[in-house]
Amino acid sequence: MVRTESAKRWWALAALGLGVLTLGFDITIMNVALPTIATELSVGTDALQWMVNAYVLVLAGLMLACGALGDRYGRKRLILIGLLVFGIASAVAAWADSAGLVIAARALMGVGGAILMPIAFAVVAVLFAPHERGRAISVLVMGLGVGIPLGPIIGGWLLEHFWWGSIFLINVPMVLLGLVAIAFLLPESRDPAPPRPDAAGGLLSTLGLVVLVYGLIEAPGRGWGDPLVLGALAAGAMLLAVFVRWELRTAEPMIDLRLFRRPQFLWGSIAGVLVTFGLLGLLFVVPQYLQLVEGFDAFGTGLRLLPLIGGLVVGAPAGERLAARAAYRAPVSLGLLLVAGGLAVGAATEVGSGYGFVAGWLAVVGLGTGMALSPAMEAVLAALPPDRSGSGTAITMTLRQAGGALGVAVLGSLLAQGYTDRLAVSQLPGPAAEAARDNIAGALAVAERLGLPALATSARDAYVHRMALVLTTTAAIALLSAVLAALFLPGRPVRSADAPVERSTV
Repeated sequence: MVRTESAKRWWALAALGLGVLTLGFDITIMNVALPTIATELSVGTDALQWMVNAYVLVLAGLMLACGALGDRYGRKRLILIGLLVFGIASAVAAWADSAGLVIAARALMGVGGAILMPIAFAVVAVLFAPHERGRAISVLVMGLGVGIPLGPIIGGWLLEHFWWGSIFLINVPMVLLGLVAIAFLLPESRDPAPPRPDAAGGLLSTLGLVVLVYGLIEAPGRGWGDPLVLGALAAGAMLLAVFVRWELRTAEPMIDLRLFRRPQFLWGSIAGVLVTFGLLGLLFVVPQYLQLVEGFDAFGTGLRLLPLIGGLVVGAPAGERLAARAAYRAPVSLGLLLVAGGLAVGAATEVGSGYGFVAGWLAVVGLGTGMALSPAMEAVLAALPPDRSGSGTAITMTLRQAGGALGVAVLGSLLAQGYTDRLAVSQLPGPAAEAARDNIAGALAVAERLGLPALATSARDAYVHRMALVLTTTAAIALLSAVLAALFLPGRPVRSADAPVERSTV
């Protein structure tokens, strides 16, 4: 009987892993489909940007509230609801005939993702004893980590063989499989004595995060000094400050912010945020390099990210094994050092460096990411009372999403500004020069249309130069993160004395 229950838990974890894999590749799968969607639906750049950003915006904005709901109303119930919402929204997006409907469906997918992501990790704290938890977390970390770079590969293959809606329709059978598996395999769990619903805290956190992430999303295109960007960032920060004050003063808060007093929770969360910052920074610049500088198509570009995925698959279980022997500090610090080293080597990439060179440093970054992220997440979960694992996990997952949005905004601005400064367009007519300055794709299109190979060469050189600066900046942040983890992340698990053992009901 014990062996049967143990097998059942691992099968339930596999179902959760499938769910987070789908969430991961949906963050990036849209990118390769944008040109096709623009043509089929006759939409402009603004609408395309919102098709991508609606998902991330809602995902980041709702995770805190959804994690707390899982603790209160039951994690299995919320996971099933999240899967159902995600599947319905995916089907709507697949058959949408207008940009507005695609954007609305992507936002609804974000709602499903906001329910699933924190609660999937929270369930691990309830299902698995501490000696098994590291291995279980590495499964989910691999699912989410592999899903992000897998998005362009899946999207590229589907676009070569089917219509653009297939990038959404692929979610439906995966959701159906997840619904059946979770319904039969996952036991229900919840906080046995939940606090009263904190409506004010939920509203403040959601509004604050949505407005803040909106400002970060708009910053690269509008500029950091734009009144709308400044207003959104200021309003978001103010709302979140009010939220923090409310949570610290109310008798029954939605989330317990005093968790940040625990070094294990604080530095585990920070390490996870900074690893995500590095991964998304890399995925922001490298696919464009492969596609626009080296000339690979969308599917070929996705395939050439496989070394990153391979590194993640190897790194996550390696980090878990090292954490079991030497605790959290060693694998997190070592993983971040590998990320920093890989990115630093990547900064030496030039036009014509060759794919072998790129594949090598991508594999190192993937290895370090997997090695650091799994123990960092385990450190967070081990610091949480099991009955509050949903809300506690939601904090760190929300921080990772906000950190990822900040990384893309800052690094995107850095890339755009440096690219423009080094591009030789002084001899071009006004409209052509403006199109070339907009991005490297525009410059290559102008060069082909006007027969200007020198412009294409200038655009590729300018892009690679700024990509090097982006990767150097990200490497420096990863190196600083490694030092901070080595200094402050507890070497051994430190569990709160008030962490009760929660019972789950099958």
